[in-house]
Amino acid sequence: MELTDERFDALITRAMDELPQEYITGLDNVAIVMADWPTDEQVETMKLREEGKILLGLYEGIPLTQRGNGYTFVLPDKITLFKDSILQVVSTEEELFEQIKRTLWHEIAHYYGLGHGRIHELERQSTD
Repeated sequence: MELTDERFDALITRAMDELPQEYITGLDNVAIVMADWPTDEQVETMKLREEGKILLGLYEGIPLTQRGNGYTFVLPDKITLFKDSILQVVSTEEELFEQIKRTLWHEIAHYYGLGHGRIHELERQSTD
């Protein structure tokens, strides 16, 4: 599937509009960006050198639950969605949008301090 950066950006914006707005408006000092692939450093940091592991998105920053009184004058946190990684796991436009939305929600959940276990539990509950 071919996908321009402009179209990918538009799908991210649409996903942001469809996610519960209380989570979106609560994002403070967070940049949401896109890249084709994760960098070698991002792959290494996430320990994804094993076969079959794909990084679809990444939250880099200090979660809300870990911010204290000294949290001032810091660079923005960053949520990155990886276009070509996402394209590897979808086969239709509908799947593409749903994967973007799910990945974005997952990374926003990290911003709010949720770990992978809790995120997967919430995802299972939403599909029941």
